Amino acid sequence: MVPAMNVSLAKGLPVEPYDFEMWRDLRPFLEEYWVTSFPIVLIYLLLIIVGQSYMKTRKGFNLQGPLILWSFGLAIFSLLGTVRIWNFMGTLLLTEGLKPTVCFSSYSDHTIIRFWSWIFLLSKVVELGDTAFIILRKRPLIFVHWYHHSTVLLFTSFLYKDKVPSGGWFMTMNLGVHSVMYTYYTMKAARLKHPSMLPMLITSLQILQMVMGAIFGVLNFIWRQENGCHATTGHFFWSFMLYGTYFILFAHFFHKAYLRPKVKAKTKSQ
Repeated sequence: MVPAMNVSLAKGLPVEPYDFEMWRDLRPFLEEYWVTSFPIVLIYLLLIIVGQSYMKTRKGFNLQGPLILWSFGLAIFSLLGTVRIWNFMGTLLLTEGLKPTVCFSSYSDHTIIRFWSWIFLLSKVVELGDTAFIILRKRPLIFVHWYHHSTVLLFTSFLYKDKVPSGGWFMTMNLGVHSVMYTYYTMKAARLKHPSMLPMLITSLQILQMVMGAIFGVLNFIWRQENGCHATTGHFFWSFMLYGTYFILFAHFFHKAYLRPKVKAKTKSQ
């Protein structure tokens, strides 16, 4: 028997949806065609090879205007998503506690989460366009960039299909970091002055996000056998494995980008 808390979770919360959040539910369609994420990623990886080959003997495009609009649009989207989902998840956390937010999946049927879940999933496809700007502008394309983009799309599709309970927190963290990251990208593309520590802060937030993601995966594993808990060993395995690899890659990037240059500079000065 499923606990009453699982059935009534998120009902009666003082968080009301806006009219646009009551738009038709795309879950049936996206659940049926979730495997489409695999060919999308395959096409994405092939286009990277083709694009780099095409640009190899050509001069990089400027694309300042389109890049500003692109980054600004994603910054606004991420900020709105952060505010709405954090408002919901924070209220749920304060009223029901931590366990229901990472163990019970019934809250995913709430209008607000339902809307932002499918639009969040589709945004992962849109964000693949980041790579196009890198290739067309002939900027360095590092492994962590395309690996992160491709696996996040696959993982998000899996989370959506399986209604993984901790998915609400994954969305909140991702959108929160992206709201800062794309704001920085917008300022950088527009050549606006920004705090010199901002890039390091963003990478630090990304690393923190990976640590928290791994913690939520562990909590899924610990609570998975409790009555009514929707978390499974599979949820734990994939979330812990991916967030673990993300942590390693972003920590390595942090060391290479912000720590190693200082060591070299100090050695040179000596």
